[in-house]
Amino acid sequence: MAKLATKVITKVVAKKSVAVINIGINDKDRKKIADGLSKLLADTYTLYLKTHNFHWNVTGPMFNTLHLMFEGQYTELSLAVDLIAERIRALGYPAPGSYSAFAKLSSIPEAVGVPNATEMIRQLVAGQESVTRTARSIFPVVDAASDEPTADLLTQRMQLHEKNAWMLRSLLEG
Repeated sequence: MAKLATKVITKVVAKKSVAVINIGINDKDRKKIADGLSKLLADTYTLYLKTHNFHWNVTGPMFNTLHLMFEGQYTELSLAVDLIAERIRALGYPAPGSYSAFAKLSSIPEAVGVPNATEMIRQLVAGQESVTRTARSIFPVVDAASDEPTADLLTQRMQLHEKNAWMLRSLLEG
């Protein structure tokens, strides 16, 4: 009996055998969550790219401080995109993975040219806050679906982005 219970149930869809996902979240809610996470992935990747760009191109009296801070942030973001994409896959949907897909989904604008260090900081504050808002916007469907793994991921992402925004904002004061 136990072997029957653990057997993967499959259905035929357009001549393909697809494993049915039965994790306690219905298909409609999994799709809504995956769509929200796709926006979070696009925002995270766009912020990663912007932060890495600024790491390479920052100049001025705070060069070393900003160069190192940006490196720490883009390194963390590069790990985050994998976690977010893997959660989308665990929900049974493909993760977006192209520049064009990210451009359509992201709420973060690309940097134009090479801004000065202060403008880089302002743009990164706005980016960190934007990622936080995107993560927060997914919570209603996540809570309604009792999707604790996604809620945990979102909570961790928001905590980190709020802290990064605060640290960057602190550089603009005074």
